[in-house]
Amino acid sequence: MTSPVDDLATVRDFLRYACSRFAKSPLYFGHGTDNVWDEAVQLVMRSLHLPLENNNLFLDARLVREERELILERIERRVEEQVPLAYLLGEAWFMGLPFNVDSRVLVPRSPLAELLENGLQPWLGDVYVERILDLCTGSGCIGIAAATVFEDAKVDLADISTDALAVADSNITLHQLGERVRTVQSDVFSNLNERYDVILSNPPYVNAHDLASMPAEFGHEPVLGLAAGEDGLEIAHRILAGAADRLTDNGLLIVEVGNSWPELDAAYPQLPLTWLEFENGGDGVLAIVAKDLRKYLSNS
Repeated sequence: MTSPVDDLATVRDFLRYACSRFAKSPLYFGHGTDNVWDEAVQLVMRSLHLPLENNNLFLDARLVREERELILERIERRVEEQVPLAYLLGEAWFMGLPFNVDSRVLVPRSPLAELLENGLQPWLGDVYVERILDLCTGSGCIGIAAATVFEDAKVDLADISTDALAVADSNITLHQLGERVRTVQSDVFSNLNERYDVILSNPPYVNAHDLASMPAEFGHEPVLGLAAGEDGLEIAHRILAGAADRLTDNGLLIVEVGNSWPELDAAYPQLPLTWLEFENGGDGVLAIVAKDLRKYLSNS
């Protein structure tokens, strides 16, 4: 097939071409965008290091051949290999912040961003936050975003994967937070000795059935960051069992378990889990305070 590299000239040309290619392909949009147009804009503009908004000035700019070839290569990989766009760009956004990402970590897409934008209120109350744990951190996006909200807090980014922690370290450097944020290799709480005012976690929570039926894009993500046993709750159970010992007296635990939330809720009928609602979409996120966790554990 003849390459269109010599037929397309401007940014506008490539946006149109990307939209056409994406629209007739069986792509899944769920790793940062949810439609053909936004996917095309992000691919073309960020490949050129141009802004995603207020970019009309650039639409009729002509591209040099190297730029045209790069964009076309990424369009074809998105269509033919169904690689998530974030991996093609090496970049994803979370709570309005850029993060380095590659296939060693999941693409950031947690509704916890909305909670952090609101300072974890009203769930946090008047607790002064000195230490935060981002458990199963992956790219570090949740913990680093938390560090930008709670500007005096020290933040630990914990993960079992050394590959993931390497990406998280690069994001600590990117956001110049090395004085307050660190990475810790830990299998859930196994290597953590601090107590935290807030524990945030987006752990693996995909059950075996959902894992087998996910769109092809998810096959590019690390299975370690997705799979959590037959019911998707292996890690969540461990977090609930150990969090009380790692929270301060007035500490708050927030955990995302996605579609597995009904099973988790049913497994703890005596535990007062609060399931949060989001204006911008998303579900399966629980909140519980330390005193309720400790009371439950002492009675069980």
